[in-house]
Amino acid sequence: MSGNGKRVMVAGGAVLAMTLMAGCLSSGTPSGGGGGAGGTGSFVDGGSADNDKKVTMLGTFGGDEEKNFLASLAPFEQSSGIKIQYVADRDFATTIKQKVNSGDAPDIGLFAQPGGLMEFAADNKVQALDSILDVNSLNSSLVPGLLDSAKYNGKVYAAPMKLAGKSLVWYPKKAYTAGGYSTAPATMTELQGVADKIKGSGTAPWCMGWESAQDTGWVGTDWIEQYVLGMFGPEVYDQWTSHKIPFNDPRIIQAFDEFAKIAKGDGYVLGGPKGVLSTPFGEAMLPAFDNPPRCFLERQGNFVTSFLPKNVQANLPEEVGVFAFPKFDNGFDGTAMVGAADMAALFNGNDPDAQAVMKFLASPDFGKEWAKAGGWLSPHKTFDTSLYGDETTKQVADIVSKAGVFRFDGSDLMPKAVGSGTFWSELIKWENGQSSKETADNIEASWPKS
Repeated sequence: MSGNGKRVMVAGGAVLAMTLMAGCLSSGTPSGGGGGAGGTGSFVDGGSADNDKKVTMLGTFGGDEEKNFLASLAPFEQSSGIKIQYVADRDFATTIKQKVNSGDAPDIGLFAQPGGLMEFAADNKVQALDSILDVNSLNSSLVPGLLDSAKYNGKVYAAPMKLAGKSLVWYPKKAYTAGGYSTAPATMTELQGVADKIKGSGTAPWCMGWESAQDTGWVGTDWIEQYVLGMFGPEVYDQWTSHKIPFNDPRIIQAFDEFAKIAKGDGYVLGGPKGVLSTPFGEAMLPAFDNPPRCFLERQGNFVTSFLPKNVQANLPEEVGVFAFPKFDNGFDGTAMVGAADMAALFNGNDPDAQAVMKFLASPDFGKEWAKAGGWLSPHKTFDTSLYGDETTKQVADIVSKAGVFRFDGSDLMPKAVGSGTFWSELIKWENGQSSKETADNIEASWPKS
């Protein structure tokens, strides 16, 4: 489940520089019109009228996110003379499908999940960006592996413009450092040593809560995804999420068994398995700020800080610490980052205005105003982290930007019947005592046949 739900004008010369930099991403001037999205020189002709200095855009950002998103577009609008008409729609996945299939597509759609986008790519209804952007240059600027989720038949169909990282471990800084625990364990063996030391003091090392009404279980899927990616690397992870290997592959079962050492291990999580299943995910880390703490560590996305006590939120840099979920011995050599991203896709490949907006959204210059306001991470390694509004966000951004590989939340990539169905429900049974093999077998049996 993608839980990433928490958006000054710049002087004319700086804005012009931004626009020119975005233009440098172009790999050529389009020629010809109509046709499919298949290759260079072939352009999808949806969206609004061409060359009208207006670009329509559909996405999910509302409230403060919408305000900060629009603020990040304002300098570009001023410098380019292009007016961006953004519409927020919480039911984006349904609406975009209806609009595209009825010939009423926006010029640009902002996708929170890659699945629906790939359907449009298969039907030649969205523009392949290889014709618009220098994809190699873009890829070298992004967190490694991020662009892979936007590919279909070897071509790129979207550019990430907002990132969420989940492979983070949070702790109550004052109590944790007073206990002398490592704030930068490099491997899971080292992290296990920290957990054992905390447990030896009489406190549960891990804070964990999976309860989320009808969505109970998604927190557990995030953990399994972390273990699969970290233990076996992106190739196996991709094979698993795309069902090129079965869900009950021995390596996946091994990942379940490894995670069981924490989730079902004696004394490693506050409240044990019953506590895990009954604790709302947003309340999981609250006991870490009791005096003394009743647990210390939580693996969760960068959005978790919005659930912390108000007095903690008011002074995050002094109250909360964070480090990257460490690598596994003999596993992927580097930080394996599981998360989510909002990705911009072009439905009007013929329109120079829409192309210009896409180039800006794809550039490291997008988002400066949003970064200052908070609630946003750039997908670019080259983004100036000094622009983030607080030290905690800067630290998270640094961790994410240095990741060795990024992969989308696996349950979001799987068929709905599995990703937000049996993967959740069978994990609840697993936490209640069902074996890893039986759990994986049951999920595999539920995978749609076609």
